[in-house]
Amino acid sequence: MLEGKKVVLAYSGGLDTSVCLKWFERQGAEPYALYLDLGQGEPAVDVKAKALKIGAADAFVRDAKKEFAEEYVGPAIKANALYGGKYPLFTALGRPLIAKKMVEVAREVGATHIAHGSTGKGNDQVRFDVTTASIAPDLTVVAPVRDWNMSRPEEMAYAEEHGIPVPSPGNPLQRRREPLRPLHRGRPLEDPTTSPPGRLRDDHLSGRGPNEPRYVTIGFEEGLPVSLDGDALPLAELIAELNVVAGTHGVGRLDMIEDRLVGIKSREIYECPAALTLVQAHKELETMTLTKDVLRFKATVEQRYAELTYEGLWFTPLKTALDAFVAETQGTVTGSVRLKLYKGSSTVVGRTAPHALYNKELATYDPNSTFDEAAAAGFIALWGLPARQWAGVNGGIEVKESPAAK
Repeated sequence: MLEGKKVVLAYSGGLDTSVCLKWFERQGAEPYALYLDLGQGEPAVDVKAKALKIGAADAFVRDAKKEFAEEYVGPAIKANALYGGKYPLFTALGRPLIAKKMVEVAREVGATHIAHGSTGKGNDQVRFDVTTASIAPDLTVVAPVRDWNMSRPEEMAYAEEHGIPVPSPGNPLQRRREPLRPLHRGRPLEDPTTSPPGRLRDDHLSGRGPNEPRYVTIGFEEGLPVSLDGDALPLAELIAELNVVAGTHGVGRLDMIEDRLVGIKSREIYECPAALTLVQAHKELETMTLTKDVLRFKATVEQRYAELTYEGLWFTPLKTALDAFVAETQGTVTGSVRLKLYKGSSTVVGRTAPHALYNKELATYDPNSTFDEAAAAGFIALWGLPARQWAGVNGGIEVKESPAAK
């Protein structure tokens, strides 16, 4: 029973969390709304006023853009974290921070419960619940949307009954604004054979861009993006600006079949211009500055890092250990990468680094190359010695004549 209990709700201002807020009030709970600004773009004042009008005992608005960029997005860029090799995880990265801030507010107001508006099909329910268990196991997590199993029409009817503003049902495509990138869903997009519209938004994102390419240079220091076209910028501002620049040229659209935590596959359409561009540039700079064995091993770490983030295991010992490994690799990842943005593509066209392991004098085929070609024959003999030894003992591997040669 929630009667008389203080509950902190992660409040977005949307239908689900607005209905949750009213539901808590009618259950006799004392609900507190927390809106965290991670870069979504909604007017925070409007969201707070809406929460108070619906029935929140108080509404907290916290600006966490800087913390989000530096403590969550930055490490993920260093790790080249792409779930399924595609999705840059910026939404998943925001969930542990939101849960952490809910715990902080719960301590401030003396709440025993925290709540979110996730459904039983989504990934966010796992992220919120597991993060809370990792850092505040004494708090109880409540997920009304998951528990009451209301359909969308039932939610809208509940909202109308209690005077909560509801979105127009006319548009079958849903757009959810997330930190640093929007997500598109809707019944027409659930069919994986259906092509998404050429433009899902009315602003710069999703367009194929101007007829002329745009070149950008991203500067890095120890793995972190620090400048755009020579202008030093805090990471949050750099991401926001690059979102516009790359998005204007149609870069960053993902249309993928995603493996959700609950075991189902879903069709997702993401727009993440800055995220994909930054990871692409960062990976390119690493090819210049990290040794072959570090690059190979780090690729394995990156995959697991992305999985831990996606699965809500941000505050766990393994994630902390992987952070330490990634941080150790980034000491020499300083330099700049130049990219060409054009008609939906981002192409690396140049890179430079003070700690580059690439050496033109060694790599060139010009007569003045410093590479000792005379040493190659001996190297090959030793490198191939195990293969030659095995063949001598076992007779080698039979090579069959191909049918085309007969």
